[in-house]
Amino acid sequence: MPTPLDPTQLAAALLRLPGWRHEYHALTRTWRFATFLDAMAFMADAAPEIDRLGHHPDWRNSYDRVVVRLTTHDAGDRVTASDVALAKVLDWVAARHEGGG
Repeated sequence: MPTPLDPTQLAAALLRLPGWRHEYHALTRTWRFATFLDAMAFMADAAPEIDRLGHHPDWRNSYDRVVVRLTTHDAGDRVTASDVALAKVLDWVAARHEGGG
């Protein structure tokens, strides 16, 4: 079973994840893209990387925005190392799409 990050680990992770926040026991981030199609392209390009990790986000799209919430269900819906790894992947994909935070 995955272990939630303790407060010190979480604070250290957030220092390495600009644009991410810790809200309601989850890592959260919103990206804004130039258009709806750009937002959807980001989601489509991220999907194979997400599937490769085997850890899937709760995310939604509203026109030019993609809102992401990361927790690990098997860890009591708390943040784990898997969420941090997924956040880094999403940042990498968003940067390729010029997604702003």
